[in-house]
This record gives sequence, structure tokens and C-alpha cells, in this order.
Amino acid sequence: MNGADLALSLREAIVVTLELAAPPLIATLAVGLLVSLIQAMTQVNESTLVFVPKILALAGVLILLGHGMFVTLSDFTTLLLGRLVAIGGAG
Repeated sequence: MNGADLALSLREAIVVTLELAAPPLIATLAVGLLVSLIQAMTQVNESTLVFVPKILALAGVLILLGHGMFVTLSDFTTLLLGRLVAIGGAG
């Protein structure tokens, strides 16, 4: 494995990480922003009020997209392990 192959694998790892992390992060960010706006409009400054909607949004995203996220991660793992086997078999 030369430097270009390693760089390609690292780039693919970063892309897969972003693909897996983006949906839950965006959902919790949006819910947190919405709850903060509602708190600012109603002047209810309860710090624990933000956690329940965020957890529910995170659970919803994982229920909806969890299978696809698992498939993406397992495909990438299979690809990396295949590359490792190819490198080990060549040496």
C-alpha cells in the first residue's frame, strides 16, 4: 500500500464519518435551536427542557436512518478489510 492508497482510505473514512454523523447532529441542532427560540419567546428559562426533545429527535433519526447507517458502516468495514487482505496476500 503506497501513500496514495492510504490517503484514499483516509479520505473515504472521513467521508463515511461525516455521512454517519451529519443526520443526528443536524436533527439535534435544529431541535435545540427551535426549543431555544420558544424559550426566548416565552421567557421560560428551564435548562432541562432542552434535553427531552433532543433525545427524542436523536432517537427518531436513529430509528429512521439507523439501518442505512449500519449498512454504510458495514460496507466500509468490508472494503477496508478486503484491502487489508489484499495487502497481506501480496506480501
